[in-house]
Amino acid sequence: MKPKFANIEAWQRAELLMQPTFIRVVDNLRKQLDQSSWKGAYREVPIWADDTPEDVKVTVTQLQEQLKTAPPDQAAEIQQTLSQLPSPHPGYELCLEQGNQQVVVDLWELCYKICFSQQDDELQPVEVDMNLIDETGDVDWNQLDDKTKQRVEQIFATLPSKSE
Repeated sequence: MKPKFANIEAWQRAELLMQPTFIRVVDNLRKQLDQSSWKGAYREVPIWADDTPEDVKVTVTQLQEQLKTAPPDQAAEIQQTLSQLPSPHPGYELCLEQGNQQVVVDLWELCYKICFSQQDDELQPVEVDMNLIDETGDVDWNQLDDKTKQRVEQIFATLPSKSE
């Protein structure tokens, strides 16, 4: 899900919440992993615009890989080419493993579930959970901490057991 906002104020409220939410998500995941038999590893994944053709994604990925080892004269040319193409935004996943079981947690999706009120229709604009913003318009840190902890605990509570 890519959130859609009804107006600039909703976007600004979301912007206020997303970074502190992301930090709290990672911290709470670490705490849960410390107490769990599951092992976790983070990975960065590209998030492309919905209308990006597959061949463009492949080309950009190949050029990004070439750029890592290209000599300076070729690097400038590759960077110029890349500047003309769409580029992905970084997404982050936590890959949980236990035995032969794997569960992938999309960190941005988790942040959205924390920051936004429940939405049944992805086509509708998201609504920022106003319980996470105090009367002065700043982050309500206690509410954010509580909701983040609750959501992360839910993930670990619903992981398959070893026998499944």
